[in-house]
Order: sequence, then C-alpha cells, then structure tokens
Amino acid sequence: MATFSKEILSGSTDGLGIKVTQTATAGDTIHTAHATAQDEIWLYAVNTSGASVKLTIEWGEATAPDGNIEYTVDAEDGLKVIIPGLVLTNSKVVKAFAATRDLIVIHGFVNRIT
Repeated sequence: MATFSKEILSGSTDGLGIKVTQTATAGDTIHTAHATAQDEIWLYAVNTSGASVKLTIEWGEATAPDGNIEYTVDAEDGLKVIIPGLVLTNSKVVKAFAATRDLIVIHGFVNRIT
C-alpha cells in the first residue's frame, strides 16, 4: 500500500516562496526529487510586476524542448498553477528561470509517494 507525505520544496527555506533570479539555463533550483520515491510536484507562480513575464521550468533536465515547460505569468497575477502534480523521481531536479529576474516567486509542495 502506498504512503503519502506532504513535503516542502527542497529549494525552499521553511516553506517560503522561491524567487526566480536566473534569466537563462541553468535556472534556480526549485526541487530535487527523491532518489527512489515518486514526488508529485505542485508549483504555483506569483508575478509581482506590472507586465507579463515568461517563465521556463526545467523539468528534470535543461535540454530544450524536452525538459522545458514554458508559461507566461500575467501581470500582478498571483498563485497561478504552473505544474499540476506532475511526478518525478530518481533525483531529477526542477529549476526555473524567467525573462526578467526577481519578479516571479514560486510556491508549492510535494506529495511524496513511497
């Protein structure tokens, strides 16, 4: 029988949001998946600026287009779902970069399935 535990994103301090400071690959580390368990990852973005900003999530690898998930976060738009519970394992890393630095903050959590 599977066991679920809710976890803080590994790139977060105490569950706080992670500011996206990078503008190109490799992005800021958002989460490193567990080595053997499955991590169901939920990410939300907040845009604090008055203009839309393109956000790129590097999903387990930085190779474009294979590992890239792109999303435009609208101006002053908060907590938009950008990763709706996709699953990673095997210590794969999720990173993020944006067209403009210091405007996007990533929040989220992980449901770890063992």
